[in-house]
Amino acid sequence: MDHGYRFKLWSSKAARRLIWILAMAFAAVFLVQFFKLPYDHNVFTSLLSDAKVSFFGRTNYTNSARISNNQSSDLDSLSVPLKRNLTLGNSSYGTMGNSSYGTNLSLSHEISEKIPAASISQMDELLQESRTSLKSNPPLPSSAVDKELLYAKSEIESAPLVHSNSELYEPVYRNISKFKRSYELMEKMLRVYIYKEGEKPIFHESILEGIYASEGWFLKMLESNKIYVTEDPKKAHLFYLPFSSRLLQLTLYVRSSHSRNNLIEFMKNYVEMLIQKYPFWNRTNGEDHFLAACHDWDVSLPTVYVRSAKNPLSDVGGESPAKRPILAFFAGYMHGNVRPTLLKYWGQDTDMKILGRMPHVKGNKNYIEHMKTSKYCICARGYAVHSPRVVESILYECVPVIISDNYVPPFLEVLNWKSFAVFILEKDIPDLKKILLSISEDKYLEMLKGVKEVQKHFLWHAEPVKYDLFQMILHSVWYNRVFRLKSV
Repeated sequence: MDHGYRFKLWSSKAARRLIWILAMAFAAVFLVQFFKLPYDHNVFTSLLSDAKVSFFGRTNYTNSARISNNQSSDLDSLSVPLKRNLTLGNSSYGTMGNSSYGTNLSLSHEISEKIPAASISQMDELLQESRTSLKSNPPLPSSAVDKELLYAKSEIESAPLVHSNSELYEPVYRNISKFKRSYELMEKMLRVYIYKEGEKPIFHESILEGIYASEGWFLKMLESNKIYVTEDPKKAHLFYLPFSSRLLQLTLYVRSSHSRNNLIEFMKNYVEMLIQKYPFWNRTNGEDHFLAACHDWDVSLPTVYVRSAKNPLSDVGGESPAKRPILAFFAGYMHGNVRPTLLKYWGQDTDMKILGRMPHVKGNKNYIEHMKTSKYCICARGYAVHSPRVVESILYECVPVIISDNYVPPFLEVLNWKSFAVFILEKDIPDLKKILLSISEDKYLEMLKGVKEVQKHFLWHAEPVKYDLFQMILHSVWYNRVFRLKSV
């Protein structure tokens, strides 16, 4: 992850809350660990210390500054500048440790409200700043694997100049040359070791349908992959924990208990077992370990609603611009503060369809048809910043309008989101229609082309396809792992 940002010291009430969020709600994110400090026995507590959960900012933690479950405090201590909110300005994923290599971790509702809203342009600037100021020490002495990563970093930084081609459309990328070279190197070099430990159903098991299906699809694809997976951990650049946050919840959570302590303890014990059994975690303090977990509460790994495991591409696509009479569309539960405000101002507008929850129809056909026949699709936060509507908009070729302050979109280290999405601050909801009508037809068509071009990055296939969602998630982890190492 490209954020040298970490949370300011907080305390236990907030810490415990965030810990279970991480354990349960790694929104399909890969939180790859960036552990600078030595491992300590309280894994999930130490995840919140310096370089472990790169939520925001505080550098130079010491052992004495780690969070203890006996401390007390509240979220008021989390007054952090947005600069530190660019958690993962990179890509998306998360885990037993930290934010991710790619992860685009966005904050929970209470925390994000404490941070000033930033525009997508400011996030872009912060991402660039974080990459230039990033500090990470490679393990000493450097292994052959580390030397390979440093070689890849050098190659990416000096990538030959390329422009649009039949596969990649230049305007939707931050730097098409670096992305293309990085992807090529990943295909040739990347090796991932998958831990065999862990019993089904929590480990080595996949849920392939529903809103949390991304973690299952990634696990299934990686475990069956013959290109990236190695049986020799000494050759691995990354180590994968084959875990399902959704199955953890379904298996161990005691209904109506309002307690996730047993889930946290279960995963803590699992990681401790790996650390005691193998030398690999301690070689980098977990910095090269990751897991993929999916939830739409906090983190923003692309949440893709898969309606059919046999045909994950069903319903993809949309109508032509001429057959999109609806200016903007939103429908959903009135969670949080943003959606009721949206309904209050625009629920009666005749050019837009701003609705509450739509009546259920088999296959959600009514909802999907509205997205396919709208120019813009509103992706408004609920209780938290992340929404599956972002990916749904792209799948149905509807320009996303993201109303979620400080939301860090997926694959931000690679994709130029301003070229194919509209970002509106929550305070500007009263001006929503004016903002959308101010976008010229040419600009809209340009953004629509961008949506269609990035669509391939958000698709699951029965078998991995070049540049698809499986490959992009893995590239995010790879890319951020590469750029965590200092050049010698």
